[in-house]
Amino acid sequence: MIIRPRRLRKNEVIRNMIAETAVNPDSLVYPMFVVEGEGIKEEIASMPNQFRFSIDEILKELESCVAIGVKSILLFGIPNHKDEIASSAYDKNGIVQRAVRAIKSKFPALYVITDVCLCEYMSHGHCGIIKDGDVDNDPSLELLAKTSLSHAEAGADMVAPSDMMDGRVAAIREMLDANGFSNTPIMAYSAKFASAFYGPFRDAADSAPHFGNRKSYQMDVRNGREALHEVELDLEEGADIVMVKPGLAFLDVLRQTAEISNVPVAVYNVSGEYSMVKAAAKMGWIDENAIIRENLIAFKRAGADIIITYHAKEVLEKGLV
Repeated sequence: MIIRPRRLRKNEVIRNMIAETAVNPDSLVYPMFVVEGEGIKEEIASMPNQFRFSIDEILKELESCVAIGVKSILLFGIPNHKDEIASSAYDKNGIVQRAVRAIKSKFPALYVITDVCLCEYMSHGHCGIIKDGDVDNDPSLELLAKTSLSHAEAGADMVAPSDMMDGRVAAIREMLDANGFSNTPIMAYSAKFASAFYGPFRDAADSAPHFGNRKSYQMDVRNGREALHEVELDLEEGADIVMVKPGLAFLDVLRQTAEISNVPVAVYNVSGEYSMVKAAAKMGWIDENAIIRENLIAFKRAGADIIITYHAKEVLEKGLV
């Protein structure tokens, strides 16, 4: 035989020399949850080693995160007050707004991305205003835009709308630009599927809908072409980054998104994916570190420039990438 591919797999030195895919630690974004109150560091039962933090405690946690190399976080707020117009979402003294001000004051170099959605702030748990039993798209855009502006005013470096309303990127861009935030980027949850992999997150954020489901606005898991259409629309509306969520079950969509996008592509390694790894590792069924690393490489190989993952802190602590 003339061609023997195994020649280039003989030892670790040559394998590392010719490796096609590497995960840049700077591309990892760490999702975090902030709640009202003081002295709160509450572990999320369905997400081992993930916590709900009060503002004072998230500042303590970020000291260790920044020390090991966490450079970017994605912040989710859990308010005390919920109503039918999500008023806490765009309150200048809301939980996210106060958390952003505190974080940027203490860690000015930390890149803070804020999730922009209404589900955590709505009394019914859906991602917009309800009319006739369904989410009313266009009136919801105003609330999303107001929320994005309030985050930018508080000091957020980037806003990330996750609601899947039609036209929300354009509405947010218009609001930000009109108020002096033309340099604040938008990372759109562009192909966000109505997935069963979100279960632990809904426990963490107390955001499960109180009736029905989100299939009238989130993507049908069976549809790849439609997902790419959503990506194209967000690009047309001015998204600075587009995202595919979840990751592992939608690597095909991630690859296709990377092929058509002229902006960076993010993937969200979601709560269910994280918790399955943790559960299997607890049972001794898998090599946890190897699985985490393999999953991150899969995202990168499929075309992700940015990986949002609950594993980010341990990856950096253990030097897995």
